[in-house]
Amino acid sequence: MAPRILLARHGQTRWSLAGKHTGRTDIPLLDEGRRGAKLLGERLHQSPWAGLPDAEVRTSPLARAKETCALAGFGDRAREWDALLEWDYGAYEGMTPAEIKAIRPDWLIWRDGVPEGESIASIAARADEVVAWARSADRDVLVFAHGHVLRTLGARWLGHDASFAARIRLDPTSLSVLGWAYGEPAIERWNDTGHLD
Repeated sequence: MAPRILLARHGQTRWSLAGKHTGRTDIPLLDEGRRGAKLLGERLHQSPWAGLPDAEVRTSPLARAKETCALAGFGDRAREWDALLEWDYGAYEGMTPAEIKAIRPDWLIWRDGVPEGESIASIAARADEVVAWARSADRDVLVFAHGHVLRTLGARWLGHDASFAARIRLDPTSLSVLGWAYGEPAIERWNDTGHLD
């Protein structure tokens, strides 16, 4: 079996609801985020996933990802991994895109990066580390993390530059699956929030 990687973005927080860049600030889940995490867990414990009994599980060490993982029913199996931390937004931490564009009108994070924060090359290297781990054995993996690092992971799984992540958005508590088609890396499912309906 070719290994797949299942991506679970953390549930809704006050900052994600407001569209603020939430990197290393440890913002807790809202009630809505906790409810979404439980619904995601119910989905992953039903067919066709059946609880992913043979999958390795990793989570970002930040509370919003760890709590999503625990509420989804995978906390006892998960190992924390710094490679899954969200992008360090530096001077733009806690700002919305509109606030940033007010001072840098042509700004695009995937092209311009962030001042005093993590470089695009650095987040891409972390994503490459996760991709290498996911492909290292014949088993699926499940990761709980954050929007921008998971989007970067998606781009790198497909063999694209990190800037491709600008084209593949993710909503809170979404489920995505990266797998294979005709022997090539492929997206099997992306930004699926059907469990929240």
